[in-house]
Amino acid sequence: MRRWILIAGALTVSAQSFPQIDRTKEEPFRLPNGKLQSEEILKADHEQTLKDLAELKKLLVGLEDELSKNDRHVLSIGAIKKLEDVEKLSKKIRSRMTKR
Repeated sequence: MRRWILIAGALTVSAQSFPQIDRTKEEPFRLPNGKLQSEEILKADHEQTLKDLAELKKLLVGLEDELSKNDRHVLSIGAIKKLEDVEKLSKKIRSRMTKR
């Protein structure tokens, strides 16, 4: 029992001897033009997501046209390629949107 009291006392003393750093008061990083870096990153990500969504829409319309032209028993290699591109682009968009 006495050992535990000594160890607890030593831990309390060692924890109090280090200065605490308050990270909540740090100033966010600003770019040379004065804007916040985090805001500019979010803005660029948003613009890229909109571009990717437009490309995704174009791919889906092309895929729909290609599938409507073919018979129900025919699946072209182009359609499969477009499906793979849709999957890659959607994963890219999802990862960009969920990284924060």
